[in-house]
Amino acid sequence: MKVTDRNSCWYAVYVRSRYEKKVHRMFLEKEVEAFLPLLETWRQWSDRKKKVSEPLFRGYVFVNIDMKAEHIKVLDTDGVVKFIGIGKTPSVISSRDIDWIKKLVREPDAVRRIVASLPPGQKVMVTAGPFKGLEGVVVKEGRESRLVVYFDRIMQGIEVSIYPELLSPIHAVGTEEQNETGFY
Repeated sequence: MKVTDRNSCWYAVYVRSRYEKKVHRMFLEKEVEAFLPLLETWRQWSDRKKKVSEPLFRGYVFVNIDMKAEHIKVLDTDGVVKFIGIGKTPSVISSRDIDWIKKLVREPDAVRRIVASLPPGQKVMVTAGPFKGLEGVVVKEGRESRLVVYFDRIMQGIEVSIYPELLSPIHAVGTEEQNETGFY
């Protein structure tokens, strides 16, 4: 893995269906710093049950590159479709978002499902535990609270189980700090 330089930023790369692990491996072989968040889950087939690693975000692999110097190396990788962005401009994924995704992957039992849009509800901040400082929107289901963390740069959200007593309401709506972090 290459040493990260000052001009590098994180980007999301969209890849062919079921190519996430192959593309991630090829990036590492090309010495491109890459991150593929995986969750271990149990899969049931008719004859057996097996624990498998599946991508947290289907179709996405994250790369930390100097766009000017390394974008061709990334796009020239078998299975890569394009950079995720607005128009032809790739969206920079903040290091803070990548760190949060890494934390979420380390707590696989808390992650429930990926959501494609942000549901309405109370904005909160986690006050203790492994997700301390994480901001999101609460979705309540009976006695259990769920926190949805939405990463707007890749238009994906993750639903996390969390104890309600670890949440504190955020009263300021649409602050600059919230908008800069890339999640709600």
